[in-house]
Amino acid sequence: MAEAIVGGGHGPREVLLVELAGESSRLHGRLLRELGRAGIRARWHGNLEGPGSRPATLPALLQHLAGVCGAAVDGGELPLLLSPDQSATVSAWQGVARAREAHGRIGLILIDARLDAEAPEDGPGIADEHQILPRLLGESTAAGDAPFPCLDPGCVCVVAAREWTSAEVERVSRLGVRVFGLSEVRRRGFAATFCDALSIARSAAGGFVVSLDLSALDERQLSAESLATALHALRECPDLLAFEIARAQVAPEWSSEFAVAALGLSSRTLRALEDCHGAHNYDPLPVVFARGKGVWLWDVSGRRYLDMMSAYSAVSLGHGHPRLLDVLSRQAARLSLTSRAYSNDRLPLLLERLCELFGYEAALPVNTGLEAVETALKAARKWAYRVKGVAPDAARIIACDGNFHGRSIAIVGLSSDDQYRDGFGPFPPGLERIPFGDADALEAAITPQTAAFLVEPIQGEGGIRLPLAGWLARCAEICRRHHVLLIADEVQTGLGRTGKLLACAHEGVRPDGVIVGKALGGGLLPVSAFLADRAVMDVFAPGDHGSTFGGNPLAAAVALETLDVITDENLCEHAAGAGERFRRALEGLLGGAVRDVRGRGLFIGVDLDPSRLDAHHAAQCLLERGILTKDTHGTVLRFAPPLVIEQDELDWAAGVIIDTLERLQRDAVVAG
Repeated sequence: MAEAIVGGGHGPREVLLVELAGESSRLHGRLLRELGRAGIRARWHGNLEGPGSRPATLPALLQHLAGVCGAAVDGGELPLLLSPDQSATVSAWQGVARAREAHGRIGLILIDARLDAEAPEDGPGIADEHQILPRLLGESTAAGDAPFPCLDPGCVCVVAAREWTSAEVERVSRLGVRVFGLSEVRRRGFAATFCDALSIARSAAGGFVVSLDLSALDERQLSAESLATALHALRECPDLLAFEIARAQVAPEWSSEFAVAALGLSSRTLRALEDCHGAHNYDPLPVVFARGKGVWLWDVSGRRYLDMMSAYSAVSLGHGHPRLLDVLSRQAARLSLTSRAYSNDRLPLLLERLCELFGYEAALPVNTGLEAVETALKAARKWAYRVKGVAPDAARIIACDGNFHGRSIAIVGLSSDDQYRDGFGPFPPGLERIPFGDADALEAAITPQTAAFLVEPIQGEGGIRLPLAGWLARCAEICRRHHVLLIADEVQTGLGRTGKLLACAHEGVRPDGVIVGKALGGGLLPVSAFLADRAVMDVFAPGDHGSTFGGNPLAAAVALETLDVITDENLCEHAAGAGERFRRALEGLLGGAVRDVRGRGLFIGVDLDPSRLDAHHAAQCLLERGILTKDTHGTVLRFAPPLVIEQDELDWAAGVIIDTLERLQRDAVVAG
């Protein structure tokens, strides 16, 4: 494989945009903008046939093109060539090859519907655009040209060919060119085929070039989306010397997409930028995502992963659900934000829907789950003073050890996690905790000053911890008896994830207040809400609490559609059945390093013995095999896929998870 050539191997590419005459001349402005938005440093050389720059003859033009491309490579730039056809391809690549001549011949990936290896009919010395490969291999030349074999025949591929003659097949076979025909592409998939072609082209000593003829696109046989996904692999190729898009007028919308896919920043560069310019409050797994669809995500190199996290339940309907995208687009064009200084026509409908669906008299919309928890805490305290009669500033809130309600100053004051608290005190008074799952401890902790008991029906970040059956119902009875509000934080468990709309419903509990969020925004927008009856909600007066973006019409429209999708697609029932099958499959791992498999619906945790297996390392190993998960506290792997996941996808995930953990256990035994 050639040494790193462009951008120091993994840095931003310096791109030189070169265009020839034709329809492609309309693209450069848009293309430069899109490249800039993707962080690609690009400059426009200009139209080679534009006013004041047009050479006198075609040979002079082609010679000029070769010089421009060669000089760009010599200067560390990557030529991005826009051409109306492939008539200039040979000259461009000859210029690149001459610049790399000291290192060896170059490789080529030609994505085209034709082989472009037509034999000359009028004898030697006659060449046209249909002789791209023979000319680049030095077998035939244009009139007056000296032979220059710039390509290594063993490093040349034609991908997606579907038009050729028997003479062309014979010719490319003799020259040693590898042809991946369309039938093979359809059978294996474009990504797998392109990966093989990339391995062949990258074996050239001098680097390689890619020529994409958009006439190869045919949505019935080679889709633009599959092509764009595969081209992402070029980002990790520092030995890519140049990239051509021919016949850009065939699909002008996709030309920018293809260029950005191929020339965008590598994962290493993007991670370095984030580390350099971002606060270090996250330590993400080593992957950078560029696209999502349904239950799948693709990284910037084009590799696909099954999303078994769904952004901590925020993407419960999958990535880019078509119904949500349609509503988002239409509402954004109509009205997105007015602030709550005025009313809008979407919010009243969302408030009505929330109250009807969850059985409460009032709802208060905000953005994030943290905001909804803060709203609930403020409501509980003011209720304690105005309704319960607690003395001013004496109200107390009880939560559970192992909770995760957010990371604001007040909320981390309730946390039992030392890291969440370290360096952020002092915390507001009146906050205390009891052991999760201990009803007697709750009863003992309640005093006349207690305003509320804030609890997750299942602790998510705490390790997918479920209390014993009947515990939540007993807590509800204790709270009623002591005139204490029971407030359920259903941000991660709600909206069907556990097999019911709310996890509290598994015990028939109706809390005094419910916090919902994450999934309510359909993975598109932050949307959360606090719901309660009027006896609690009416403690708020105008000006007591608010949010500029809370309840905005765009968020309200998306949330309404999210609730409809959950109902229309029977996602609660699906989560219950599919999650039960998934959990039972994982229970086969019990014993050894796996201490427990627990959860409800599509909210599952695999508890590992840290002395035998580190959960963070296990999550990294699953990432390498295309499964996205995350550990919590280094001991539990959490699995919470989008609720729209199909059973066969879930079965595949279970197989990979089981195989991976079994391998890790065997390796740990051998190492021990």
